[in-house]
Amino acid sequence: MTGATRVDFHGYRDCIALENDHVRVVLGHHCGGRVLEYALTGAEPGEGNVLALDPAQAGWTWDPADSTDGAQAIDPWGGRLDIGPEKVVAPHPQLWVGAWTASVGEDGTARLVSEIDRATGVRLTREFALAEDSTRLTCTQTIENLSDETHELCHWSRTLVTGGGIAIVPLTQPSRFPHGYVQYDTTEPTINYEPTDPNVVVVDGYLQVIDTLRHPKLGMDSRAGWMAYLLTSDVLFVKRFPVYSDRVYNEIAGLTVSLWCYQDLLCEVEPMGPMQRLAPGDAASFAEEWWLLPYEFPARRDGLDVTELAARVDREAR
Repeated sequence: MTGATRVDFHGYRDCIALENDHVRVVLGHHCGGRVLEYALTGAEPGEGNVLALDPAQAGWTWDPADSTDGAQAIDPWGGRLDIGPEKVVAPHPQLWVGAWTASVGEDGTARLVSEIDRATGVRLTREFALAEDSTRLTCTQTIENLSDETHELCHWSRTLVTGGGIAIVPLTQPSRFPHGYVQYDTTEPTINYEPTDPNVVVVDGYLQVIDTLRHPKLGMDSRAGWMAYLLTSDVLFVKRFPVYSDRVYNEIAGLTVSLWCYQDLLCEVEPMGPMQRLAPGDAASFAEEWWLLPYEFPARRDGLDVTELAARVDREAR
């Protein structure tokens, strides 16, 4: 049975908690519309959370009066969603860290809604539906263009999970990238299309990030429609999402998937949606599904059986 309640969490009052016999989800609307907790049922509140939260940010809220040129004081952690493309869309702190509204429908679906963003004229709605009989959480973001200009935008998921694990992305062919992925350089604005990083390994067509990267951001044009992250706590976090072979992906390198793995502190798990050309009054939605599966962390970081893991994902994260 799925239930929805109001709880205090991470320094915020009146968050929405969705829970069934398998998993607990906490949604926050005070600093952007975020997932604050995603944890297997049975763990104490705040324990077992696969999402990374910074204790120093607990309870923080944005005051637009304190901002200069749209600046913001923090980059919030947690289960974040956003709009892109990253290097083109105007800064939008009102969407990213502003206050949203939160409600629960009669069907138990939770809804977080932003204000209309002054910078872009966009309003975002995020709906969260928890399955009754599994850990599946469906996250649907709707981008609504309420400006008087046409925008070309995309869904950009920016979920921060606890670092130190192993990220897994199935690569597909054909790919526009010689190695199936690219690596963004942090020292200058370049993208390496033939990277060689000792902590990126490809086995049987599955890319794995097994340790700290030379540069934290990777991008792929995978059409597999899923990615995963194995935590050292023996929990596998899986995301599924649609990929459209006949659509334009307008991220700077045409990515469908990205990872940002910062040392052993954080990993950002990022499905991306295709370009949506939104005339005034238009809206477009993109949905991703999340799962948690018990899965033993390997004794050696380079010893993960990726084909067995992929088979497990195919069986149990559907």
